[in-house]
Amino acid sequence: MRRSRRRSLAPGRGTLALGALATAALVAVVAGEVRRARRSGSEEAVADAARVARAGYRDVPTRENSLFNLLTSFSSTFLIARTITYALRTRRTVGPFRAVRVGDHHIHHYVPGIVIALVSGATAILTRDENLEPVLAVPFGIGMGLTLDESAMLLELEDVYWTREGLLSVQITLTVMAILGALALGLRFLRRGEEIVLAPAERVDPT
Repeated sequence: MRRSRRRSLAPGRGTLALGALATAALVAVVAGEVRRARRSGSEEAVADAARVARAGYRDVPTRENSLFNLLTSFSSTFLIARTITYALRTRRTVGPFRAVRVGDHHIHHYVPGIVIALVSGATAILTRDENLEPVLAVPFGIGMGLTLDESAMLLELEDVYWTREGLLSVQITLTVMAILGALALGLRFLRRGEEIVLAPAERVDPT
């Protein structure tokens, strides 16, 4: 039983499909915005697309900014953590990163991930300052990324990170990315709907 758990990592079709879908969606969004900038007569389509993104980020409500920061930091942390841990399989150090041990215990990166998520989440609750929400969403996303990257280990209570069972962490993370992305899109639709449906009613004088 234990030997089967130590098989080499071999992604299944479902995992590969989720990864391909997430990558294709990101590429499609970026390519679509660059194409629109070119159609508008822009000579610097890529730079204008970046300016559009910055302007849109500043103009949307705080809650949407927070969700975007959460999704971005979460996704980036997951990718960086996977890359570093893969490199550490053949090296002792990767820049400032190395395997951390306390006595005979290896400290996995879900430990600081849980701490970071708890501290940033508690701070957001205690302060109740909406202006801090986009800022605190970044460390919260980092904590989520570090924790969910090793979620299979937490479920199995065993170091299955680089085994077939460890692919569950990747599947869980990609699923959460999809949910956060859908939530961000849904919030945007709802805000536009409120402007169309509710705003005119608010302007009606009841007298």
